[in-house]
Amino acid sequence: MEKILGPDVGNFIRTLHEHHGVTFHLGTTVTSIDEHSVTLQSGARLPADLVVVGIGVRPVIALAEQAGLAIERGIRVNEYLETSVSGIFAAGDIARWPDRLTGERIRVEHWVVAERQGQTAARNMLGQRERFDAVPFFWTEQYDFGLAYVGLAERWDTTELDGRLDADTRDCTITYRRGGKKLAVAVVHRDLEGLRVEREFEKTIATQV
Repeated sequence: MEKILGPDVGNFIRTLHEHHGVTFHLGTTVTSIDEHSVTLQSGARLPADLVVVGIGVRPVIALAEQAGLAIERGIRVNEYLETSVSGIFAAGDIARWPDRLTGERIRVEHWVVAERQGQTAARNMLGQRERFDAVPFFWTEQYDFGLAYVGLAERWDTTELDGRLDADTRDCTITYRRGGKKLAVAVVHRDLEGLRVEREFEKTIATQV
């Protein structure tokens, strides 16, 4: 999870899993899987009764491409979730929309965002012309650890940790900035702070032209 949350959180979550008996084999890859084991490129052979493969996801946009819709690592939509073809809308994991907080087009793979976009798209199909400007967020719960993330920083140049995140203390706020601008915040055991940040971002978006 370092790609999204940074090395501090990524290393903590790795250690958390290791303390629960998970073994990581990094810097290698799988070369073969048979009935009873997995063989790694390093030569290690791991006994296995069940193998779960997670290799990432990609949006299914073949139909949109065939229909001639504009594509941009997903289906490109405007602030009303309308595609490049008038009267056709897209919502959910496939939709890349203009985010007024970052000034960039973003695509978020989270079911709450998809639900909210579906509602906005439906109202716009009925002619309401409503902007989709909800602040994206997600959360994760692993063992007894929970983290909430508000906003979206696909790239950042600085992170600020307020509090502590270690084996003894899990109470912190991590702020992600680029060029000095706050783009996202992660909170651990600070739910009220997360709500305050969401409201702050909503106010910022409301002031954007």
